[in-house]
Amino acid sequence: MPDDEDSQPETSEAPSFWRGLRTFLFGEESEATLRAEIEEAIESHEGEVPAVGDLSPIERQMLRNLLHFGESTVADIAVPRGDIIAVDSEISFEELVAAFVEAQHSRLPVYQESLDQVIGMVHVKDVFTVQMTGAEPPADIATLLRKPLYVPESMGVLDLLARMRAERVHLAIVVDEFGGTEGLVTIEDVVEEIVGEIEDEHDEAAPGMLIPIEDGIWDADARAELDEVAITIDGRLATEEDVDTLGGLATVLAGHVPQQGEIVEHPSGWRLEVTESDSRRVTRLRLHAPEETALIE
Repeated sequence: MPDDEDSQPETSEAPSFWRGLRTFLFGEESEATLRAEIEEAIESHEGEVPAVGDLSPIERQMLRNLLHFGESTVADIAVPRGDIIAVDSEISFEELVAAFVEAQHSRLPVYQESLDQVIGMVHVKDVFTVQMTGAEPPADIATLLRKPLYVPESMGVLDLLARMRAERVHLAIVVDEFGGTEGLVTIEDVVEEIVGEIEDEHDEAAPGMLIPIEDGIWDADARAELDEVAITIDGRLATEEDVDTLGGLATVLAGHVPQQGEIVEHPSGWRLEVTESDSRRVTRLRLHAPEETALIE
């Protein structure tokens, strides 16, 4: 009969990545946090087929997301200012209905004079109620306004979720240090940090951010970050310090919001052709390489 020592199951002597990293940073005597221990346990089962009743791969990823959920700030998850769809406080009720149809959103921020002065939001169900009850449409949409949350970029996502639950408000306007509008966050954005992207029947499959076509031409989403553009296409396109996206770059170079069909020249020789836009923003572009670059390719 084998002795007890020989009958014990074999264990790997190699430390896991997280244990090794912890040892490197803090030494052998450091105490592991519960967060690190849970993440280490998930990693140790990476690639395994889960047993019946065990955590599925999706559950493991959600748990991983949850472990880092508290590290995120509002700035990390906010819809950037350039992508906010909002309406002017002077808009008519009929125009408001049309804006909801076009935006396919349940809530729309309302601004006065500029997006830096968001005075409230309108919920689609309040608009729907007016239509379905046959009530007289309001002459001023101020009667439909609800108050959103106003939060700083530095607020933690956990704190934001707590406020949304406590105040039962599911839309927050993100403001910068001067009180200007920097972005927008909905409770869906918060939940997606844990469960991943949530798409409904109204969401269309988005084309890629940067798609090479031919002869030095790229099809690009206006939301593409200039840092990524610099890595993927050409570093010269990321020299503008005041903007972060291709759409913002096109707007700065043009001096206005360029419309569909308009071509903006970049100092490097690249041409930015706007292929999709509306009155508020550029949504998609086609990048044409400088002639010398196209010839080299």
